Amino acid sequence: MTASELRTKYIEFFKSKGHAEISGKSLLPENDPTVLFTTAGMHPLVPYLMGEPHPAGVRLVDYQKCIRTGDIDAVGDLSHLTFFEMLGNWSLGDYFKEGAIKMSFEFLTSPKWLGIPVEKLAVTVFAGEEGTNGSADIPPDNESARVWKSLGIPENRIAYLPREDNWWGPAGTTGPCGPDSEMFYYVGEKPCSPGCKPGCSCGGWLEIWNDVFMQYNKDAQGSYIPLARPCVDTGMGVERTVTILTGKKSVYDTEIFASTLAAIEKASGYRYGGDSEKDRSLRIIADHARSATFILGDPKAVSPANVGAGYVLRRLIRRAVRHGRKLGVSMTGGAPFLSPIAEVLIAQMKGPYPELEQNRAYIIEEMNREEEKFLDTLQKGEAEFEKLLPNLLKNPAKIIPGRVAFRLYDTFGFPVELTEELAVENGLKVNRSEFDEAFKKHQELSRAGSEQVFKGGLADHSEITTKYHTATHLLQKALRMVLGDHIAQKGSNITAERMRFDFSHSAPLTADEIACVEAIVNEQIKRDLPVTMEVMDLEAAKKYGATALFGEKYESKVKVYTIGDFSKEVCGGPHVEHTGTIGTFKIQKEQSSSAGVRRIRAVIA
Repeated sequence: MTASELRTKYIEFFKSKGHAEISGKSLLPENDPTVLFTTAGMHPLVPYLMGEPHPAGVRLVDYQKCIRTGDIDAVGDLSHLTFFEMLGNWSLGDYFKEGAIKMSFEFLTSPKWLGIPVEKLAVTVFAGEEGTNGSADIPPDNESARVWKSLGIPENRIAYLPREDNWWGPAGTTGPCGPDSEMFYYVGEKPCSPGCKPGCSCGGWLEIWNDVFMQYNKDAQGSYIPLARPCVDTGMGVERTVTILTGKKSVYDTEIFASTLAAIEKASGYRYGGDSEKDRSLRIIADHARSATFILGDPKAVSPANVGAGYVLRRLIRRAVRHGRKLGVSMTGGAPFLSPIAEVLIAQMKGPYPELEQNRAYIIEEMNREEEKFLDTLQKGEAEFEKLLPNLLKNPAKIIPGRVAFRLYDTFGFPVELTEELAVENGLKVNRSEFDEAFKKHQELSRAGSEQVFKGGLADHSEITTKYHTATHLLQKALRMVLGDHIAQKGSNITAERMRFDFSHSAPLTADEIACVEAIVNEQIKRDLPVTMEVMDLEAAKKYGATALFGEKYESKVKVYTIGDFSKEVCGGPHVEHTGTIGTFKIQKEQSSSAGVRRIRAVIA
């Protein structure tokens, strides 16, 4: 089964069960400062899982592009990916455990759908736990186990596992959470024992799907209060499922990566085999080129930078280039290495993700520019190494101190692996343990400074962030009034302390333009305009004059927020009821974000 066939079957199945198909969203989350990228299919659905009504109804299904970078250094093995696709279906207060499990089982086992033999499946459920600090016990999820048994999963293939395995959330200290039930496929040749099931040390079981049951709300006292409107969130990874269904050893052996690996083979002259260090480099290039292409092709695309999502993008591109050098790819003469691979990816994926074709020129331009910058960095690092070499050769032990290798890395961006290669060529060796110690300290400092960004979780829907979100509507309309109708939102990031708003515009704003925008926004706040919401067809919203996010995908039914007689915008919320509650709006900074995109940072007081 191909990825395209799996996507189609999944959507068709859940539409036959009364689910409305919705569009996957941007890789860069809207108004959620807790993560750099959309990390799971449920991420864009968080406001609706928390109680906000969805315009498409209470049963939803989609496919969503995701990026996870927590284990980026593990990419190169047979399974890890930074970019992946997630299939998901949701119940917003409609069906619960029994309905979700029965549908999951039918899709997995019915010959009409995936046709997986029941004997190849096993499941896990939450084992329950004793309450702490006076809170009530959380019972084991016997309800899910009962449903699985009724469907034909034998008791010896139902594993009760603890919180770390079968519990979701809350992302912060409080909020929605609950047990989950995971489905596993047996990839081994023969169970190690009659009781072999998920959690067994033999490693024969591979997770294929996860049903999350948002059943409780954890309060500030640590108590778990049953939700009045429990929800279901499920997720199935496309790449992993295709690997299992086609009997492949690795995700990289599937048709998903076939054309990408062929493009890398053409550029390097090395044929992929699967087991050598060079094969690992091919896998790293394939994954990183794919991730970079999707990040650059996103409607809210960022460019390579030294912080945030731009830093992740820069790291992906540079790591791919470095492994291209390891394969012997010629990096001289001006011929680009990664952009031809991106062209192959665009051709392959533009069907389900048309934004890749729409942003083709930007993808190629930014990828080529970053590759050139990195090659320049490598040249400077090599030149610095040559300057250091005479003194390094005087060391009788022929050891390059780790602090020297780290300075090359930290100051010049020169990878330690290349320092080691140059060291070997000159009869030297890098003190790698000393370098690793310095690098670890560097990581700890970086992590301490950005732990709030990478912690992940639910978007902030507090009173202050709701005010900031509503202010972005006023800001966009004011910018269009002052600068022209070409203004379109390119991204937004909101915390409890400030708002950041990116928009299409080619020139810096003058002091008079900034003052005029501020005055318009504050005038609408002073007018205390009512904020109202209507659900309507997308085409009706456009005829109504509502502004929509450039390049964003919308469902056929959308929410339109109207702010008095001032603005109309398609949006998912949250919003204040009257603008008079927002406060005084002040632009702190206006600067370039990327080519043709400006950025405003503002506060309200």
